[in-house]
Order: sequence, then structure tokens, then C-alpha cells
Amino acid sequence: VQLQASGGGLVQPGGSLRLSCAASGSIFKLNDMGWYRQAPGKQRELVAGITSGGITNYEDSVKGRFTISRDNAKSTVYLQMNSLKLEDTAVYYCMMGVSGTHYWGEGTLVTVSS
Repeated sequence: VQLQASGGGLVQPGGSLRLSCAASGSIFKLNDMGWYRQAPGKQRELVAGITSGGITNYEDSVKGRFTISRDNAKSTVYLQMNSLKLEDTAVYYCMMGVSGTHYWGEGTLVTVSS
């Protein structure tokens, strides 16, 4: 199983980006999915997660601004990011649970700068 993330880039404060992460390979059962991020000099942290049943959870600083969603038919997870702030700058990684194993994408850089 391979994950391919896309959608990162440079955006001004207050702007929006939509990240996508698609899985390919032998996919029998999709479990939890999530987006993590790692800013320079900081540890990787969970930004948003979504269970196989569609229950979502968010890191406190992104609540009300970010929305995670999934399309099981496309084996894809999304992260809609609105009202972006300077402190959202980081490399964003997607994670998918597939048949009991966690897989990670390579990361996509999000830079929020004026």
C-alpha cells in the first residue's frame, strides 16, 4: 500500500488549502485515517482524525478551521484548511489504517506566509 499526498503550497494568512491523500495497492479494509503535521523543531502532532465510521477529532488549535473527510470508494482522505495562520506552517503527513497496518504518506509542505 502506498499513500500519495497532494495539495500543499504557499498561501497567505487567512487563505485556504485542501490536502488530499490517496491510497493505492492491495486495500481490503480501510480503518482510521488522519492528518499529522510537523513544524520545524517540533514533534509530529495529530491535526485531525476520522474513524471508519466517520467520527472526527481535531487538535484544539484547528477546531472550526479544518475539516477532515474521507471517500472510501476512492481510498482517499481530505483535509480542508480554512483561515490558515502562520503557525499552521508545517509538513503535513497523511496516515491510513489498512487491514490493521498503519501506512504513511511522504508529506506535503504547507507554508503560510505574507
